Amino acid sequence: MAAPLTREFELARSPLPGLRLVVADTRRHFERHTHAEHGIGVIDAGGQRSASGRGPVEALRGEVITVNPGEVHDGVPMQGEARRWRMVYLDRSLWDQARPAPEWLRPVLSDARLVRLFDALFATAQRGDDALAVEERLAALLQYAPTTAVAPSESVSAPLRALAEARERLADDDLPPPSLGALAARAGVSRYRFLRAFAAAYGLPPHAWAAQQRLARAERLLAQGHAPAEAALAAGFADQSHLTRALRRFRGYTPGQLAAMARG
Repeated sequence: MAAPLTREFELARSPLPGLRLVVADTRRHFERHTHAEHGIGVIDAGGQRSASGRGPVEALRGEVITVNPGEVHDGVPMQGEARRWRMVYLDRSLWDQARPAPEWLRPVLSDARLVRLFDALFATAQRGDDALAVEERLAALLQYAPTTAVAPSESVSAPLRALAEARERLADDDLPPPSLGALAARAGVSRYRFLRAFAAAYGLPPHAWAAQQRLARAERLLAQGHAPAEAALAAGFADQSHLTRALRRFRGYTPGQLAAMARG
């Protein structure tokens, strides 16, 4: 759950282009309006009544709310009290099926699994994790949330050659990291299907596999005598602290220990 608000509304950019985060805590009555993007969120406190394009609805704490592009709706707090929600708005480009654009089937859902998938996506994006990690969380959410989009057959899997090419691409530190959408498109399957196929083939989802390659690069640089801060940046980490956390989590030691060993 997000930290306490200092304002009625807080907006944040996501590491994934086309994904926008909103946290709200307000008694405001919203007049009839529309959004250009798909929106999905969770009510964290209180409740809201809405007149939506799919009929009048009520949403309470712990329920998922959705809005389709161009759908006219309003929003009124129940009993006049503040309600709190988190929302993500996603550009059409983030969907696997582009034409016709999919639509959410229900404006309110009581589904614990969907809440968990949303929480995972929101937390990953809010932390500022890399775009590939956020895109993987989004793919899992979109695969499960009920929409008019037809899910790919369970029998469809990514070709092994495409998986191997993706693994090589993720390991190439001379090229910018690819998106999950680009990897899936090259394999000819949906984002979610590619995600599952890659994890089944290599034991980790793409972003986690790529993170292990960055960690290995940093270790090699440290062993060659590079300073921890220099090795962190050269291997693709945000800073030395980021590398330190990763090493302690997966190896148990610190960059300083590796650098000291290299010095003899």
